[in-house]
Amino acid sequence: MTSEQILARVAGLSESLSNETEKPRYRRLKDGFTRAIERGELRGGEMLPSSRALADQLGISRNTVNRAYRELAVEGFVEPIERVGYVVNDGLGEADAGGRYRDGPAALSPVRWDERLGALVGGDDERPRPAGWRSYPYPFVVGPGPEGFPIGSWTRAMRTALREEHRGTSLHNLDDRDDPLLVEQIRRTILPARGIRATPDQILVTLGTQHGLHLVAEALLGSGTTVGVEDPGYPDARRIFLKQEAKLVPLPVDVHGVTAPEGLSGMDMVFVTPGRQFPTNVTMTIGRRRRLLAQAARDGALVVEDDYDSEYCYSRRPPPALKSLDTAGRVVYVGSFSKFLAPGLRLGFVVADPVLIDYLRRLRHDMLRHPPGIIQRTTALMMEVGDYGRVIRRHRRVLRSKWQAITEAVDDLFPWPVQSTDGGMSLWVAGPEDLDAACLAESALEGGVVIEPGRSCFLGPDRPAHYFQLGFAVIEREEIRPGIECLARFL
Repeated sequence: MTSEQILARVAGLSESLSNETEKPRYRRLKDGFTRAIERGELRGGEMLPSSRALADQLGISRNTVNRAYRELAVEGFVEPIERVGYVVNDGLGEADAGGRYRDGPAALSPVRWDERLGALVGGDDERPRPAGWRSYPYPFVVGPGPEGFPIGSWTRAMRTALREEHRGTSLHNLDDRDDPLLVEQIRRTILPARGIRATPDQILVTLGTQHGLHLVAEALLGSGTTVGVEDPGYPDARRIFLKQEAKLVPLPVDVHGVTAPEGLSGMDMVFVTPGRQFPTNVTMTIGRRRRLLAQAARDGALVVEDDYDSEYCYSRRPPPALKSLDTAGRVVYVGSFSKFLAPGLRLGFVVADPVLIDYLRRLRHDMLRHPPGIIQRTTALMMEVGDYGRVIRRHRRVLRSKWQAITEAVDDLFPWPVQSTDGGMSLWVAGPEDLDAACLAESALEGGVVIEPGRSCFLGPDRPAHYFQLGFAVIEREEIRPGIECLARFL
């Protein structure tokens, strides 16, 4: 085939070479041939013109053509034949009239990912907050923000973590081990405050609460297993359990916490947030806790405790964790640093029987080996010098002030009473039954107010629509009352 015929077959090749662009000319030539081969304009077995002939025809350097040919050969579009030239790779398949390869990769039917991944591929696509919520003036979103992050303390601790005596942990591969200094700080600083005693072999460091729950679910759940979950409850935990093909059984929540049935027979696991129930913020009473543990022991169920927001109690001391009452190793405790330092930190831990921890460690190793050593050692050093405790106390003072502001504003401005809470980072609001919180949230965005509808927190087909959450950790204190005033106008 002559270079004139090549140019006729490869439409736009000369034009692409003459265009002003940052891409090198040889790359543009190579891309032109690639498109022509993929469209079937150049067929397998056809010989490309010599580099000299094509260079003369296009008015470019022969080196440019040779380099483009070599790139095509490296990527497998053409094959070099010694002392002859380059030929289009015959293994790419022959194109049909529409330019699609009958034998090559393009001829294969597209992958049906929905079938490969199963019914949960889409999951529960109901997301309670808009993607650009940070740009709104009144973001009443649930969860902590990074605004109070101790930048100075963190920077000092990270510099220390990079010193020679700490580099072995901070920068080297720990295989499946955790930073022993962080484990010791969790054991001596975090857990005693929650009434928990643990040995180092009972602690595993994770990438936050969700990672811990995922490991526990992968280890203990599967098709045919059953999990009792709070209703309303934590949607992300439910999604994690469902992806293990577990069956979910709703457990109602009232002002005293989750109400377990008379027996837990048939349940392999119960998931609870007793310290600060999500999303209602109620605290599970000691009587309910003891009864749950007794039922679990009698019926052979395990209990997974997510110690959500337990540190943020403003009118009393937080009660000890459910795990503190566990004498049989039946409770798996999941904690996190992310809520107390910054949501992007992604660092948490699991406390459980050493046999389970060893199994979770092997699961984690196959997934990601270990959380970043530099993050573990920096956090441990912050705790060792007392900075972590100071951060918690400062956060508690700031959040208490915001909690008072939003409680007063809601009491003054809402047209119905809102159940009070003594802590946490959000309010759980039950409107009249004819309220559609999703429509309210959409309308409130017009006034710059972001709220989170609560429908996704419930199980079952007839999930109530008149609940919503008002987070107050992210929004500035001085914006709370104006934001509630604006929301009240929509109500």
